[in-house]
Amino acid sequence: MTKGSIQRNLLSFAIPIFLGNLFQQLYHTTDSLVVGNFVGKEALAAISSIASLTMLLVGLFQGIFVGAGVVISNSFGEGNKEEVGKAVHTSVAFGIASSILLTILGYYLTPLILTWMQTPAEVYDDASRYVRIYFLGISTLVLYNTASGILQAVGDSKHPLHYLVVAAILNIILDLVFVGVFHLGIAGTAYATVISQGVSAILCFRLLFTTKDLVRVRVRSIKFHPYLLKRILRLGIPSGIQNSVTSFANVILQASINLFGADAMAGNGAFMRIQGFAFIPITAFALALTTFTAQNLGAREYVRVRKAARFGAIFAMILAESIGLLLYFGAYPLISLFSRDPAVIAIGIEKAKISSFFMWALALSHVMTGIFRGAGRSIVPMSVMLAIWCVFRIIFIQVGLSLFLDVRVVFWAYPVTWTISSIIFILYYFLVDWMAQTK
Repeated sequence: MTKGSIQRNLLSFAIPIFLGNLFQQLYHTTDSLVVGNFVGKEALAAISSIASLTMLLVGLFQGIFVGAGVVISNSFGEGNKEEVGKAVHTSVAFGIASSILLTILGYYLTPLILTWMQTPAEVYDDASRYVRIYFLGISTLVLYNTASGILQAVGDSKHPLHYLVVAAILNIILDLVFVGVFHLGIAGTAYATVISQGVSAILCFRLLFTTKDLVRVRVRSIKFHPYLLKRILRLGIPSGIQNSVTSFANVILQASINLFGADAMAGNGAFMRIQGFAFIPITAFALALTTFTAQNLGAREYVRVRKAARFGAIFAMILAESIGLLLYFGAYPLISLFSRDPAVIAIGIEKAKISSFFMWALALSHVMTGIFRGAGRSIVPMSVMLAIWCVFRIIFIQVGLSLFLDVRVVFWAYPVTWTISSIIFILYYFLVDWMAQTK
């Protein structure tokens, strides 16, 4: 990414990530579609209510993997082959350790957190069953993200895409078989997800074990290199904290939505699944810009970084808002795919009316986050997200609901905080020399 057309580099890297995330979102959405149509709205509400919970624990480690990717990208941009190898094996060692810790924490903390979230009694058992199966197999997700992050750090976003396509197709088949044929209910969707993720992780590591490239993994070399682990954690922990506190805030928001019953939970969850598709180009460009920024700063190509930042931000905002408008006008038929219950559909449409016109702000916040992470400034987006997406969002909800007991108060918390964080990031971008520390 340090040579050639900036636009072509970013697009050729981001498009496979976009397609991969599309398929990943597809098989998460399939879970909701199958459950909503074959099991019922209570099961759909259960899956919807635990999305933030799973990300609460997973987000911390995924953020740290971003730090690992930046370290690998920097070393790759500098042409330091030995450092690339050590960073790769340190990342794998961390992924294995994280898998073990997440499995234990997720399984044993599930009842406590579901109770704290005020999960309604009619969906509690389904939610608990799904989450515990999910976390027993969480190592498949963590190890896939470890391997795909390594590949993407050196510019290979195509192989992870291929493996996600395989996983998505397998997940759809298993969802229909486990739920539609064997009637395993919500547990069937959890088994399908874990098995599909496991296949994608195996395929990724098979490539890493057999490739001739710099990122080849050797079992004997998997260990922690303390100075690299320290650097990975220094860059990754702020990203992980950002992911976790954002998920923590969303857990609180979900608890607020739970107060309005299963219809609100199911309607909100259905739209969030759909909105996830609008989020795909945002995450694709954010990751592309993280890798691009890290590699080019490693090669001291500062002008290319500025040009890429402008192109990535504008392109992502236009694309995200275009999809947002499609969601606004197509909300009814899309929500109806998940549930035919009029109350559920009405809630989903109301969520669409509020969120769709602010997708540009969500895109800008995440693209700026990707750029600053690639520049080694992970502490900046972490601080902004902690202050705005967590603290301010929670205060907004609590004060708003004390004045107006209306689920729309919770819905408005998202676009308001997206917009505020976007303004802060733009000011930081133009007023601070955020590339100075890498020079």
